[in-house]
Amino acid sequence: MADKSARKATDHDLAATGPDRIRNVVLVGPTQSGKTSLVEALLAQSGAIPRAGSVVDGTTVCDTEDSERAHQRSNSLAVAPLVHRGTKVNLIDTPGYADFVGELRAGLRAADCALFVLAANEGVDDSTRQLWRECSAVGMPRAVAISKLDHARADAAAVILAAQGAFGDKVLPVYLAQEDRLVGLITEGADDPRRGELIEGVIEESEDETLMDRYLAGEAIDEEVLVADLERAVARGGFFPVIPVCAATGVGLPELLDLFVRAFPSPPEHVPPEVFTPAGKAADPISCDPSGPLVAEVVKTSSDAYVGRVSLVRVFSGSLSPDVPVHVSGHFSAFFGDDAGHEDHDEDERIGVLAHPFGAQNVPATRVVAGDIATIGRLSRAETGDTLSGVDHPLVLRPWDMPEPLLPIAIEAATRSDEDKLSSALSRLAAEDPSLRVEHNAETGQLVVWVLGESHAEVALERLQQRYGVAVEQREVIVPLRECFAGPSKGHGRHVKQSGGHGQYAICDIEVEPLPEGSGFEFVDKVVGGAVPRQFIPSVEKGVRAQMEKGVRAGFPVVDLRVTLTDGKAHSVDSSDMAFQSAGALALREAADASSVSLLEPYDEVSVIVPDDLVGGVMSDLSARRGRLLGTDKVGDDRTSVRAHVPQRELVRYAIDLRSASHGAGTFTRSFAHYEPMPEEIAKTVSTRE
Repeated sequence: MADKSARKATDHDLAATGPDRIRNVVLVGPTQSGKTSLVEALLAQSGAIPRAGSVVDGTTVCDTEDSERAHQRSNSLAVAPLVHRGTKVNLIDTPGYADFVGELRAGLRAADCALFVLAANEGVDDSTRQLWRECSAVGMPRAVAISKLDHARADAAAVILAAQGAFGDKVLPVYLAQEDRLVGLITEGADDPRRGELIEGVIEESEDETLMDRYLAGEAIDEEVLVADLERAVARGGFFPVIPVCAATGVGLPELLDLFVRAFPSPPEHVPPEVFTPAGKAADPISCDPSGPLVAEVVKTSSDAYVGRVSLVRVFSGSLSPDVPVHVSGHFSAFFGDDAGHEDHDEDERIGVLAHPFGAQNVPATRVVAGDIATIGRLSRAETGDTLSGVDHPLVLRPWDMPEPLLPIAIEAATRSDEDKLSSALSRLAAEDPSLRVEHNAETGQLVVWVLGESHAEVALERLQQRYGVAVEQREVIVPLRECFAGPSKGHGRHVKQSGGHGQYAICDIEVEPLPEGSGFEFVDKVVGGAVPRQFIPSVEKGVRAQMEKGVRAGFPVVDLRVTLTDGKAHSVDSSDMAFQSAGALALREAADASSVSLLEPYDEVSVIVPDDLVGGVMSDLSARRGRLLGTDKVGDDRTSVRAHVPQRELVRYAIDLRSASHGAGTFTRSFAHYEPMPEEIAKTVSTRE
C-alpha cells in the first residue's frame, strides 16, 4: 500500500485538478504531541521540502524541534500542502493549548478530516478528550496517529488502549509497528488477533449487507473492497483508524500519506455549511463544484508587513482567480447576536495576490478550485469568518461557533501616542481573531479585552506591541456595582449663593423610599401652593437623576428608588434651572447621609461542565466564591454540569482557576442573572469610584 518514493513538489503540483484530488487534513492534539514535527516530516517525505535537518547555504532546513517551539509560540493555525499519488494534501497544523481553541475551530472549518496526534510516551489526557469532543460536535471524521515511537518511554499499544477507553471501541489500528517498519492489518494480512476486529469494524459500514455474513462464513474479502469500505467508514465518522508514526525515523510516514489519499474523505464528501442571503433568507444549498457559484470563507486573517492584510480562505463552491471582484459579507450579529463584537458589513473588493499557502511562504496561484485552500492578499475589509461570493449573487455562510471569551483584561494606553492608535489596533486585532472581544464599558469607563485565557491575553498584547506598535498597561477589572437605599429617608437641598449680580437660589425637600428590584426610578410631585414654581420641578428631577448616576456612597449608580418632592422655596430673580438641579442633587445626598445605603453586586448564572470525579471540588469552589448552587445535570456518560448563581467579582479569574483545577477538562458559560446586596464586610473594602 505504501509508496516510498518522494519527489519535489512544483508550483504546478499545488494546483489541484479537481475537488476529488484534494484532502484537507487538520492535525489536532495536545502541546508537545509532535504535530508540527510530523507535518514537516511528511512534507519532506513527499518531496515538498528538503529533508529535515539538511543544510542549504549554511542554514539548517526544517529543524523540527525549533519549528515545534516556534509554532507553539505562534499559537495560530498554519497550512502546508504536499502532493502524493497525484492528490494534493493540505496539512493544517493547529495549536494544542486550550487558550487557542478558536484557531482549532477555524482549522476544523477548513478541513474535511482530523488527524489526532498522540505521543506514544504520553497517552490521553483530559484536554485531548475535550479536543475530541470539539471534533465530534461538528461531525468531523477522525483518525489517530501515535507519534514519537522513538521516545525512551514510548508504548504505542498502551496509548491505543487509552484512546479506545477515551474515544470508544471504534478506534482501531490499521497498522502495527514492528521494529523499524509497519505491518498493515488489512493490506498485508498480518497474523494478529486485531485483524479480525479491524475488518469487522470496517465492513460494518459497507453498503453490501451480505459482506459481514460472507466474512464470518470464512470467505476472504478482497483488499480493494476493504479499503473502499475503510474510506466510507472514516467519512461517516463511525470508524477511527490508528497508525503509528515517527517523524524522526520516518517509520509510518509513507503509510500515513497513503492513508490520507486512500482512506480520508475528499471535499465533495463533506457536507458544506448552510448558505443565506445577506438579508438572512435561506439560499439554495451549495456543492463542491468548481463551476458552481463562488462561495468561500475566511478562516484566518493575518497582517503582513509588505502586503498588508492576508486572508486564508477555504473555497466551498466555484473557483477563485486573481484580479476578479468578489463580494465580502460579514453578518455575525444574525447568528451570534448584537454583542458578537464584529460589525456587520457588505462590500465589493477585488482579489489581489492569490496563492497556495505553504507555511510562512506562499506559492502564486492562477486558479483555486472548490475544496482547496488559498491565501488572498489586500482584501482590506475581509475579517475572519467572512464569506466571499460573486458580486452578482452575494451569499453568507453560517459561521462556525466561536468560543466565548470569559477572561476579562482591563487595559489602557501606556502613552498619549499609544492612546491615539489603540482603538484602530484593537479593531484590527478583533478582525483577525473572533475569539477576542473588545468592550468599552460605559459604566466603569474601562476598556476591557475579553480573552480565552492568560496565554491568549499574552499573545493579544504582544501583537498590539509588535505588530501595531501600541503599548498598553493592565489594570484591575472593575465590576459595575449599584447603590440602593435600605429604607425611607428625607433630604433637604439648599443651594443659595450671592456673589454680586444675579445670585443662585433654590431650596427643595424630598422624601425617598426604595422600590423592589428592577422597578427603576419614580419621581412624584407633591408640591402645593407653588412653593416650587412649575417650571423648576423638572429641574429638581433632573438634578436627582444626575446625582443617582454619580452615586451617593461609592460612586456607582443608584437604582430602584422613588423620590417625592414635597416642598421648597424659590426667588423671583435668583432662582434658575441650574440652581434647582443643584438643590435636587444636594437633597438626595442628604437623604443618603440620613439613611443606610447598600451596594448591590451583579450575579451571573454559571454552568460548569466537568468530569464526574471533579464535581465535588467544583461545588466546594463555587460555594467558596459566595455562589448559591442551583443543581446538577448529567452531560453524556462521564460529565456533569453544575449550575450556580455567583457574584461577578468572584468570576474575574474563574477561567484561569477552573482550567488549572480541572487540568483543562472543565468548561463553563455565564450569563447575567440579577443584582443582590453585597455583604457589608466586603462592601467596606470597595473604594470610591473616581
